[in-house]
Amino acid sequence: SGVVDGSGAVLLASSDYAKAHGMKPRAKIRAMANMGDSPELMLNAPVPAAKKVLEKAGLKKEDIDLWEINEAFAVVAEKFMRDLDLDREKVNVNGGSIALGHPIGATGAILIGTVLDELERRGKQFGLVTMCAAGGMAPAVIIERM
Repeated sequence: SGVVDGSGAVLLASSDYAKAHGMKPRAKIRAMANMGDSPELMLNAPVPAAKKVLEKAGLKKEDIDLWEINEAFAVVAEKFMRDLDLDREKVNVNGGSIALGHPIGATGAILIGTVLDELERRGKQFGLVTMCAAGGMAPAVIIERM
């Protein structure tokens, strides 16, 4: 990935704090996971990260309505979809990071915002977001629309 300017923010708060301050949550974090894989094959880690976060959430891949896979390289999303045998109509439905951009430091916020906006538009419940990170690492999160 190139180093490009960008920033993003996601406001996280407990349900008690949100109620006390008159906030209306849009989503909740159902589960989070981080996985690592071989740094030499550093684009593989999103698959085990997705499997781990699904297990932590007590969900199956069929429960996920939308998938956002950061793909600085197109092969990442392609391999991910093949390895998990996903319905392509549910993956990166607005074009993904190659089309939308993925500035370092803002990617997570962009992906969360993208999947949440689309869950709301479609009236769907669960979104799974994952990305490659430096050194063969991959975080993954499942959000649930409220």
